Amino acid sequence: MSQKPGVHSLEGFSAIGTGIYLRSAHEQCQDTTLPNVILIFGWMGAQLRHLQNYTHAYTKLYPNASQIVVRCNPDVFWTTTGTRQRRLMPVIDALEALHCFPSSSSVQPPPRILTHVFSNGGSLQMTLLGHMLQRKYGSALIQRFIKSALILDSCPATGSLKTIKLAFSAVIRNPILRVIVLTMMYTLHFIGLGLSLVLGKRIMLMENLRIEMWNPRVLPWMGLHTPRLYLFSRKDKLIPWQDVTQHAETAKERGLDARCELFEESEHVAHIRVEPERYWASVQDIWAAAISKEKVEYQRLLE
Repeated sequence: MSQKPGVHSLEGFSAIGTGIYLRSAHEQCQDTTLPNVILIFGWMGAQLRHLQNYTHAYTKLYPNASQIVVRCNPDVFWTTTGTRQRRLMPVIDALEALHCFPSSSSVQPPPRILTHVFSNGGSLQMTLLGHMLQRKYGSALIQRFIKSALILDSCPATGSLKTIKLAFSAVIRNPILRVIVLTMMYTLHFIGLGLSLVLGKRIMLMENLRIEMWNPRVLPWMGLHTPRLYLFSRKDKLIPWQDVTQHAETAKERGLDARCELFEESEHVAHIRVEPERYWASVQDIWAAAISKEKVEYQRLLE
């Protein structure tokens, strides 16, 4: 029996790893003003039928762009770093196959990469991938003319006991399993808090995540020039809009090109349900900003 698209698979995608899916473009994107690779990091527990709302839209907007989708299971918060790295290796393999990295064996134009991250779960996956790429390629990935943009949907936030309970309660339906997981998460939270006080340095997972997200090269092909768009809402119960605003303001103070789109009525990672036209217009605008900045930089170097 074939799988029903949107439930067990993503329509038009191939599974290349555990929770990782690839849609290879049938034709190479010749228009250098459009992205040719779209990297999507889903929120914790995101169902494929929900992620498909984004992959379908991106296929319509940029039909000749390849897409990589990375899911986030709840166990990302307690599995070992080694396990998480092994799960992400197919992402690196796919990026290599799409010629996103320098290679002496072939001459390829610089990639044009649009990265779309959802919530703290997606942010954790992205930052880990960034560390893996940095270790593997080092400064070789720093290319002046890589066009890129970063979209942060409903993230990042520090995370409190209240938001931890809300997040895992929404994902884990089994009441017994939910109690077990929440007990474990609360324990990890208080252990981290205690060690932070004893050692005098921050080791809280979500706090470290917020700090890492200020890194201009959170993914090695990015930099201060990379425009980043924060999409968030006043009605988000999991990610307080004040936390996102503060993160964006600090990013600006550190020299990053940070822009904000604050929604009024949408819930967590649900902005496209309420204002889809505004949402996708913002996505296209941030990519246009990436293209514009690259042209300005190129012209400056010619002068």
